[in-house]
Amino acid sequence: MNRRHLLQQLGSGFGSLALMSLLQNEDARAASIRPGSGATVKVLHHPAKAKRVIQLFMAGAASHLDLFDYKPALEKHHGEKSDFGEHVEAFQNGLGPWMKSPFKFQPYGECGKPLSEVVEPLGEVVDEMAFVHNLIGKTGVHSQATYLQATGFDSPGFPGMGCWISYALGSANENLPTFVVLPDRRGFGSNGPKNWGAAFLPTHHQGTIIRPGTESPIADLLPRAKYVTPDSDTKALTLLAALNREHLQEREGDSRLEARIRSYELAAKMQLSAPEALDLSREPKHILKMYGLDHGRTTFDKKINPLEETDYFGRKCLVARRLLERGVRFVQIWSGNDNSFPRRNWDSHEDIQRDQGPLALGMAHGASALIKDLKQRGMLKDTIILWTTEFGRMPSTQGSKGRDHNPYVFTNWLCGGGIKGGMTHGESDQWGYKPLDRDNPTQVYDIHATILHLLGIDHRKLTVRHNSIDRRLTDVHGHVIRELIS
Repeated sequence: MNRRHLLQQLGSGFGSLALMSLLQNEDARAASIRPGSGATVKVLHHPAKAKRVIQLFMAGAASHLDLFDYKPALEKHHGEKSDFGEHVEAFQNGLGPWMKSPFKFQPYGECGKPLSEVVEPLGEVVDEMAFVHNLIGKTGVHSQATYLQATGFDSPGFPGMGCWISYALGSANENLPTFVVLPDRRGFGSNGPKNWGAAFLPTHHQGTIIRPGTESPIADLLPRAKYVTPDSDTKALTLLAALNREHLQEREGDSRLEARIRSYELAAKMQLSAPEALDLSREPKHILKMYGLDHGRTTFDKKINPLEETDYFGRKCLVARRLLERGVRFVQIWSGNDNSFPRRNWDSHEDIQRDQGPLALGMAHGASALIKDLKQRGMLKDTIILWTTEFGRMPSTQGSKGRDHNPYVFTNWLCGGGIKGGMTHGESDQWGYKPLDRDNPTQVYDIHATILHLLGIDHRKLTVRHNSIDRRLTDVHGHVIRELIS
């Protein structure tokens, strides 16, 4: 029984007054989280708990077994021949002996959640986090699995989750993009920009790439030629806008032209607003320290190392916070690039400790700082953070120190924005090979449906007609995970 049902049963008197107060509070909260400019959903389907989202995407498949999903059975049977009790289709040759994590686990927080030593910084905020350990995928192929987590489909041609949210809720700040992507500095993950492309939605809903800490964080935003003055640039943009409008009037009904014009207009506005949003020199020293940006280094070792990973991931997390404060609706932060060697991604076929250790420490430092920072600013309560990857890693060994792909079970975690912290929904089996309850796994559709629900959107009602099919982020699947909602 929830509060509303209890108060309804109390009948008259105090119960009725309390119910009225509860309804007024819910109405006030829903009114405070409204769709923005250009929103398709003019009135939210139900009261929202959140108004913005950050997705942290670990490209290459982070190992749930070495970060968040502690398995005593692997410690007990380490080195023994792996016996899954069924035929296993490995991606490469990862069916060696059982392999315990090279990292130590210990409990953190009031919830007592075991975490690996390489994500120890998250121990400070683990009571804000909810873990899903029974997530399953459809494929062990990076490109398809990345599409599935990013777009809800395992093939190209579908909008990213951020595009759907931009399309539904519109802009909260017309001087900045609604959907921003902060890629790994070393390159894109599998599929590159197709993960955040708008596909059949209007083009202006696609993710805008920003590269914090580089000479040109936003490509081609500002003119570089010396002969271009601020005055001549303004006049050129004014002329371009007039020509574009004239061109559009002659081609009514072509939504691509309108979308392109809106993109140009946004770019012009960003020339003023984006540099300020990306200027971390405005942050106080204690905030820079919290994100791991106080080291004073400008160069790093050639080998993958925790300091470098902390700097780059922490920088993106801090920029994300600054963008969210200024009205950006959805920020996607990537860690790792596609098929790099030596490894600069989470695809640890050769050596889990070498690769995932530094990446995990950097991610955990930045993510922990982000959660604490949002909370102290009163923003965590209406900001959803989603941590994901394309699939997990096998509990058996590949080579002597690596792990093969495991699409049969892996982990996501969420926090903020109406998520119930300090809990776990769904367990994997004793090995971390498949869900403990194989008949009731969690799928990406359920994660996406839950996020849309927290934003005030019914995932079944957010549809776009394309090729004679009413397409939606969750395809024909998905249910809201009520246990995750506070």
